[in-house]
Amino acid sequence: QSAEPNAPQAPHFNAAMPPTTTEAAGEAAPAADGAPTTTTVVAANPRVAAGSADSMDMRSLKELLQRPAEDPVDVRDHEFWATQPVPKMDDPDLRPEDPRGPFSQPDPDKVSKEPQKLPAGFEWASLNLEDEGELSELYTLLNENYVEDNSAQFRFDYSKPFIRWAMMPPGWKSAWHLGVRVSSTRKLVSYLGATPADIVVYGDRMKASEVNFLCVHKKLRDKRLAPVMIREITRRCNVEGVFQAAYTAGVVIPKPVGRACYWHRSLNPKKLIEVGFSHLKPRMTMSRTIKMLKLPDAPETPGFREMRAEDVPQCCSMLNDYLKQYKYYQVFDEAEFAHWLLPREGVVHTYVVEGPGGNVTDMVSFYNLPSTIINNQKHPTLRAAYSYYTVAKATPRAQLFNDAMIVAAGLGFDVFNALDLQDNAPLMEELKFGPGDGRLQYYVYNWRCPPIANHEIGLILL
Repeated sequence: QSAEPNAPQAPHFNAAMPPTTTEAAGEAAPAADGAPTTTTVVAANPRVAAGSADSMDMRSLKELLQRPAEDPVDVRDHEFWATQPVPKMDDPDLRPEDPRGPFSQPDPDKVSKEPQKLPAGFEWASLNLEDEGELSELYTLLNENYVEDNSAQFRFDYSKPFIRWAMMPPGWKSAWHLGVRVSSTRKLVSYLGATPADIVVYGDRMKASEVNFLCVHKKLRDKRLAPVMIREITRRCNVEGVFQAAYTAGVVIPKPVGRACYWHRSLNPKKLIEVGFSHLKPRMTMSRTIKMLKLPDAPETPGFREMRAEDVPQCCSMLNDYLKQYKYYQVFDEAEFAHWLLPREGVVHTYVVEGPGGNVTDMVSFYNLPSTIINNQKHPTLRAAYSYYTVAKATPRAQLFNDAMIVAAGLGFDVFNALDLQDNAPLMEELKFGPGDGRLQYYVYNWRCPPIANHEIGLILL
């Protein structure tokens, strides 16, 4: 299977990788009457690029996996983006005092109630991810047909619990778990999912959709299923009155509102070097590298503990208050906060600092996205931790990060990754992170707004 090219027919948003020429912002072709179709999507947050820690040059697995074979559609085609409700690359940047708002706002009552037409022999299916059988079908589809690097050395391994976590937050809709089946056999051959989110951009709060896991079976890339699926998920979002989106991409398309960079901190340098993920710098030995990057055995902050259900009201309020300082962020109610941040074994890890009297003063979190190392019997899995939301009030942010990395190393993670958004940038070199050489572009779909600096971005997408 690895010999077959894993390139969907159209660019798409996904949790696996930055949208590139085939894995990128959705190709929403014009409708039959020639009018552009509104694409309402949110890409999950890709992990971009390579970097170098103090002791090594580090190549990010995400950089390897953002290069699908034989890109049949180039999302950087500005003629395509000219049909979409997004700013053009040569449009002047808006100023803070300029009017903000949607490029277009269709009437939900006038959105077609009829689904997009599929090629003969295929039919739509709304997946029920609460059903173990259908979840297993999706897991198999992703495992066998989703993203891997061109050398077929690494492949993302989204666990079933991770898929449920990513795709079933409060308010999830069965109709937004879009599958395509072969009519004669009922085999699942394509999937595209969306979830709701409340997004704030420059103080304007809006309903948006987050779109994830566009996956088309390798043998069906000539059927042009991906564009049809994107148009159909767009229609289903539009029916619900959702017309805006937040998304990220590893390539520059019209037109980013902001940019960020991933930084990488080695937790297990010996393994990373052995699997080809990184290599020693000149005049550095393995023992010196390991010694330099060694972390303490236990967190050093007094009161540092795993978050519990009774912490949710206070931590949710603390996170929402913290995010208000940024120009681009997500708003969480307590149910959403509990879903995204209460610890889930093998999925997401959240820790708090409990001060005197039981009052929670700080929070730090990361999630688990492993990859299979293909044909490597000694190291079959690469375990990567990704920094999620952190709120530092009474404890320095660098100290919280360091404690999170100590926990991650103790749990067997090999590398810890973080974006230089929010208040992260000043901490990276101090904590021995290496900078990535790729950029992560942030976008707002169907919304005019001024540019946003990386330290003004609060939004973190899976």
